[in-house]
Amino acid sequence: MLPARHRLRSSADFNAVLRRRDRVDGSARFVVVHAYRAPGRDNAPCRVGFVVSKTVGNAVIRNRTKRRLREQCRARLEALRPGVDYVVRARAAAGTASSAELGVALDEAFGRADRAWGARV
Repeated sequence: MLPARHRLRSSADFNAVLRRRDRVDGSARFVVVHAYRAPGRDNAPCRVGFVVSKTVGNAVIRNRTKRRLREQCRARLEALRPGVDYVVRARAAAGTASSAELGVALDEAFGRADRAWGARV
């Protein structure tokens, strides 16, 4: 489970990340990561939210995928940028991926988002 201070919860927070033009994206085979730094959150802890749609599978598969993604992100919290909100969107193939495969995909997607962020700063 992600600590409460590291969770995106409200739909307004999700919309702020997903709908902004100045966000950065990183994608991999199983996930897409959207990142956005809201004004005034420079020293705040990073927050992560998850979007797992019906294309991933039925409710059991979607919930299992969310749990796996949440655990993989929890292990990577120290590597994420402070003050940045991340939304991890699962692709259809994520439902059949193992936890290790999801971890590799997250590393790749976070890395791409981080490189895009570095190019913009």
